[in-house]
Amino acid sequence: MSRFDGRAFAASLSTGPGVYLMRDADGKVLYVGKARNLRRRVASYFSARPRSARIDLMLRKVDSMEVSLTRTEAEALLLENEWIKAHRPRFNINLRDDKSYPWIRLEAGHPFARIGFYRGPRKPPHQYFGPFSSAGSVREALNQIYQLFGLRQCRDSVFAHRNRPCLQYQINRCSAPCVGYISEEAYQRDVQAAVDFLQGKNEEVIEYLAERMEEASGRLDFEQAARLRDRIRSMQQVRANQYVTGGTMDIDLIGMSVLPGNAALHVVEFRHGRNVGGRTYFPGNLDEDMPEPEVLSAFLGQYYAERKPPAEILLSQSPAQARLWEEALGSRRGSAVRLRWRLRGDRSEWVRLAVANAEDALRRRQAERDHIGSGLAALAELIDLPSPPERIECFDISHISGTETVGACVVFGPGGSDKKAYRRYNIRDIVPGDDYAAMKQVLKRRYSRALEGNQVLPDLVVVDGGKGQLSQARDVMEELGLDAVPLLGVAKGPARRAGYETLIFGDQQAVPGPHDPVSHLIQQIRDEAHRFAIGGHRKRRQKRAQSSPLEAVPGIGPRRRQLLLKHFGGLQGLVDAGVDEIERVPGISRKLAELIAGHLKEVSARSSKSGQSSKT
Repeated sequence: MSRFDGRAFAASLSTGPGVYLMRDADGKVLYVGKARNLRRRVASYFSARPRSARIDLMLRKVDSMEVSLTRTEAEALLLENEWIKAHRPRFNINLRDDKSYPWIRLEAGHPFARIGFYRGPRKPPHQYFGPFSSAGSVREALNQIYQLFGLRQCRDSVFAHRNRPCLQYQINRCSAPCVGYISEEAYQRDVQAAVDFLQGKNEEVIEYLAERMEEASGRLDFEQAARLRDRIRSMQQVRANQYVTGGTMDIDLIGMSVLPGNAALHVVEFRHGRNVGGRTYFPGNLDEDMPEPEVLSAFLGQYYAERKPPAEILLSQSPAQARLWEEALGSRRGSAVRLRWRLRGDRSEWVRLAVANAEDALRRRQAERDHIGSGLAALAELIDLPSPPERIECFDISHISGTETVGACVVFGPGGSDKKAYRRYNIRDIVPGDDYAAMKQVLKRRYSRALEGNQVLPDLVVVDGGKGQLSQARDVMEELGLDAVPLLGVAKGPARRAGYETLIFGDQQAVPGPHDPVSHLIQQIRDEAHRFAIGGHRKRRQKRAQSSPLEAVPGIGPRRRQLLLKHFGGLQGLVDAGVDEIERVPGISRKLAELIAGHLKEVSARSSKSGQSSKT
């Protein structure tokens, strides 16, 4: 059952348009949707009105949500499509592929390529431009292309059987390649000019048309020259600008919002003209009086430390030492990088939207921190700590019938979870299913290393379990000389009901109740530890399932392993075979056959013993 508070999240959202994304506890995307009013749309999921079985199942799995603001609902629609294609969410009813939006397609494989309107999945080797927000905008763009460049519209079957020009030629919308009125070389130049035009390379196209106009004037074809002149003038009206897709530009947009001691920077990446996604970053350790240009400058250094910067970066304001940063980023890219912040037109709107996303994310993060802060203060009062804990470490154990046991440690503080400090531990050398021994091993490994490495120690250790688990933790901490670190056990409530957990500290117990801020905080921490432990267990189990016992035998590589399994029809047939039978496989000597048989018997015996222990 999800612990996500959807109503509280919805109340924190903007009333503007945008896209929302739901994730489960493992971080997988469950659903992507768009809204004209984000707050109202997201709140509708968590209202008391009846829901379908599919929506009800989805909401039970929701562990977190993300949103991205857009300028208009149409932009939200396009961005929703891009996110659905990127994440393939399970609960989107009709996964919107390229059939949802019209494209311009330039067909490959013909010396006189056809260009036209297209809906459907994009497949190579054809070239596609879009998506467009409406069929009307595509047709308008195509009309301009036909008039400017005279590319053919007819299908191959029609093209192959023409013996005289059609009406499109008569009205100056086709150059009639079907009857040889234009050479293949000249037609290819027109095709390239059309591609440049759709990609936003207006200057190159204007130069091309100007050359054609001069050629027409040179041969005294003034009527054609006049038409080309008019086309150059009208060229800027070709297609409506797109805020999610357009051109072939590689650009990063960075919008920043700053509060005393906190900052949010929303980065949107355009690659080949397509919005490939945005993400908000929250730099830590900021001084309250740190100037905004310095915050932005520090972010640029960290963000592009491991990324290749694009040729152009649009910023909401000037960073400190902007020209120096251009030089440094250009060196990293291997070509010039331009930082721009005095913007007009569309680019100004893009950056303004990035700033709106940063402001929205910072506001919600601040609200979350205030919520966690109140929980930490209440927790400190409940268990009699001198001050709210700055670092909490919570431990959990995960296994199935004692196999592939994994211990997990998650770290929380006033800013929420610190995922970089999370750790997993593969448990070994214990009786399968002995959770007490597993917890003891995890704690001992964790804090022995912490002491050896002089690492930061927690202000509170939380153990997912009752008195038995807490007793193991107390023994370990006393053994390591860390008995001054407070311990807290979290025992499950009646019928495992969330919010009714019993908190055990020292010789005392408390049940704060489902509405207490302490319960909300402990549930959040405990559930995160549980999720992280289960994830580690699943990975370990999957790795074991995909491995072969033959991999541990010296002298058996992929080719011999394949020969053996093929010869005996699988691993079980090989396990049942004797040394003489194994030796008959080409490339397997007597000595190697004995090694294989002995190793497989050992593995079989260990598996049998482990199974008996699990049943016990």
